[in-house]
Amino acid sequence: MAASKQNKLINWIDERFPLSSNIKTHLTEYYAPKNFNFWYFFGSLALLVLVIQIVTGIFLTMNYKPEASLAFASVEYIMRDVSWGRIIRYMHSTGASMFFVVVYLHMFRGLMYGSYRAPRELLWLFGVGIFLVLMGEAFFGYLLPWGQMSYWGAQVIINLFTSIPFIGPDISLWIRGDYTVSDATLNRFFAFHVIALPLVLLGLVVAHLIALHEVGSNNPDGVEIKKKKDAKTGIPLDGIPFHPYYTVKDLVGVVVFLIVFSVIVFFAPEMGGYFLEANNFIPADPLKTPPHIAPVWYFTPYYSILRAVPPILNSQFPGVAAMGLSVIGFAFLPWLDKSPVKSIRYRGNLYKSWLAAFVVSFLILGYLGTEPSNVWGQFDTSTLIVGGADRATVVARIFSVVYFAFFILMPWFTKKDKTKRVPDRVTG
Repeated sequence: MAASKQNKLINWIDERFPLSSNIKTHLTEYYAPKNFNFWYFFGSLALLVLVIQIVTGIFLTMNYKPEASLAFASVEYIMRDVSWGRIIRYMHSTGASMFFVVVYLHMFRGLMYGSYRAPRELLWLFGVGIFLVLMGEAFFGYLLPWGQMSYWGAQVIINLFTSIPFIGPDISLWIRGDYTVSDATLNRFFAFHVIALPLVLLGLVVAHLIALHEVGSNNPDGVEIKKKKDAKTGIPLDGIPFHPYYTVKDLVGVVVFLIVFSVIVFFAPEMGGYFLEANNFIPADPLKTPPHIAPVWYFTPYYSILRAVPPILNSQFPGVAAMGLSVIGFAFLPWLDKSPVKSIRYRGNLYKSWLAAFVVSFLILGYLGTEPSNVWGQFDTSTLIVGGADRATVVARIFSVVYFAFFILMPWFTKKDKTKRVPDRVTG
């Protein structure tokens, strides 16, 4: 009787909304390659963190005051007086960093297995769009606590736009809403962070998933499973239904992730100042500049590139342009890669070496971006200056060149690389 009522309810819904057909299309009859490995956890984990950020963000806005004179106090009120407020705030701040952790690993998997190659170019472009919007969302949210690093970090980043020829000053004024970072800026950033960018982000996520299920998932072998189908059923020979096989597998990744996430939230929410800086627990003071202003860790590789490029005619525009290109460069990968194979399993040592150099340069630039530019001077001030720049800046310039060389030289080293024969079927 209960089953009959349930079927009637489902039939009633199906007549008015394509519930069953969507479940079949995107879960039970969506066939994914049977050789997914550890690296394929991070897409679903990114979706999980997005949900965490939306839910915790909703609860935070219930008590947050987007006003310069009240913003910092409202955050302290959330932390001290709101029931579970401290946990919700730490979940949101930790979620911001963990979002970038899983997205960076998700992108790295794409670089390893060629997930940006045909027929997935549009899927990759949607992913790059998600990454760009996510960076904007994080930047706008960074100002909201209205602490010292929030205020001065926003001041520095917004002022960079003034270096853009002709339109830079007007863009900076429009972003601030005033001639200095003020109450108008806080209100604008709050609107972007809470309403505008989340809507764009959700739209891009939906487009990303639709594109994924249209062309099918890539796999560690880079073999297109749709090319080998059962003659009778039309089901890919190397495919298995996403549900229940990968939904159960993803649950394992979710459990491990939530354990790590919970340990950070309850025992190390500041992560030594990388997730939450000490200066941001001090109210914003326009008259007192912190001794060292640096963005949050997930922006530091690009900030390091910005600092590495010397100004021309007292203009920082070359550095700003380099910083922008360092992010936009990912969008061109589908057309820069000339290799006849997709997966790193069948590429030669040339591509593997360049990918390793790119990852090392990204990590080193990320570290240098967290430190003052003269950090090494404390050890040997007599040899601090090397050709007009301190040692850390010289190192940042070297690895910035390596970073960009990965993109610029990709057509050459992917074409020249010696590759192995790709199997006709997935190998597991």
